Amino acid sequence: MKQPLGVILAGGQATRMGGGDKGLRILGGQSLLARVEARLSPQVAQVALNANGDPARFAALDLPVIADSIEGFAGPLAGVLAGLDWAATQGADTIVTAAADTPFFPCDLVPQLLLASEGMTHPLVLASTPDPERGRVRHPTFGLWPVALRDDLRGALEGGLRKVVLWTDTHGGREALFSDENTFFNVNTPEDLAQAERML
Repeated sequence: MKQPLGVILAGGQATRMGGGDKGLRILGGQSLLARVEARLSPQVAQVALNANGDPARFAALDLPVIADSIEGFAGPLAGVLAGLDWAATQGADTIVTAAADTPFFPCDLVPQLLLASEGMTHPLVLASTPDPERGRVRHPTFGLWPVALRDDLRGALEGGLRKVVLWTDTHGGREALFSDENTFFNVNTPEDLAQAERML
């Protein structure tokens, strides 16, 4: 399999952070987005940013910016679809997504997702971590996605589907289990940003 392309999902509205671009918030002297890009880029062939609105505000990152093609903030799956459509123009077979607000995700994210996908016709894997109550919890913004299923995903989104796991389960999606749940700590609120500073 060819090396996946990377897509950073930054298309959300950041309501709990008071609006604006969460990814441009500063953590330890760098934007969250810069930290995510630095962690993802060594693991993939190329990185793009999924974000809506004026792409000029991300110019400092020097990344391709791809907007959702589904209207009205359809959630992370719309960003996945935008990434798959972009990857198709690059001749890629798969993408790996990472959330713009999760700066500590595993440095072996992509190898572990690829390992979990072995033998699948359409590699579709979500990251997961142990959870004392539910056994394990999936992280739907961190996954390996096949370009071959992009039209199926488009149809599902146009039909109103928004929940990531409903779609991945339909296609026999697997999980890659990561032992440390703190690696997927995400910054949703100003309090979370302060916590991330402490975690640094």
